[in-house]
Amino acid sequence: MTRICLVEDEEKVSSFIKKGLEEHNYSVDVAADGVAGLTLMLQNKYDLFILDMMLPLLSGMELCRQVRQKQPDAPVLILSALGTIDDKVNGLQAGADDYLVKPFHFKELLARIEALMRRRQPTDQGASHYLNFSDLKLNIWDKTAERGGKQIALTAKEYALLELFIRNANKLLSREYITEKVWGINFDTQTNMVDVYVNYLRNKIQKGFDKKLIHTVIGMGYILKEQ
Repeated sequence: MTRICLVEDEEKVSSFIKKGLEEHNYSVDVAADGVAGLTLMLQNKYDLFILDMMLPLLSGMELCRQVRQKQPDAPVLILSALGTIDDKVNGLQAGADDYLVKPFHFKELLARIEALMRRRQPTDQGASHYLNFSDLKLNIWDKTAERGGKQIALTAKEYALLELFIRNANKLLSREYITEKVWGINFDTQTNMVDVYVNYLRNKIQKGFDKKLIHTVIGMGYILKEQ
């Protein structure tokens, strides 16, 4: 049974979510503040975390960072009444995998949970768990990367971005497409988030190598290809 840690300080909301998820055969532990949520996280192994952003004692943002450090494989879904693009970007940059704005329909919450859990499982246990492009190699089971035999340390979002590029090698990807697939939010022309993360990734996978792999197509987006 999938085990979920729900950290939500509004009792009516947490009760509603817990009841609905348990009816769909999820096991749900509930904490009413950030410190209690941190305690649950340190004591138990969870398949998924659902965190309110505005929590007493310890913010959802900080709790998300702690989860990423202690249980990096567990997806994090943020629930929040804060719905601006900046709020979503801040939550996702803190390590969240998805962001759902309150009020929400339970069906949408359930669909997002199911999508996050599908991403967590290999689609074919018998298939190779490596993705390769040029001298790049990704292990999709343990989320590690290497180039030319050299291990490369990536954050969760950097890994997701690189995986997206490799799965779409030699295809031009727009900033809108990248934002939707990696961050799960609509593209905002006022943010340079995609460009910032592409530069982070370039520094890690291209520095010290002669061959550049991620190329900019001015006014259109980015493409992973061998020059």
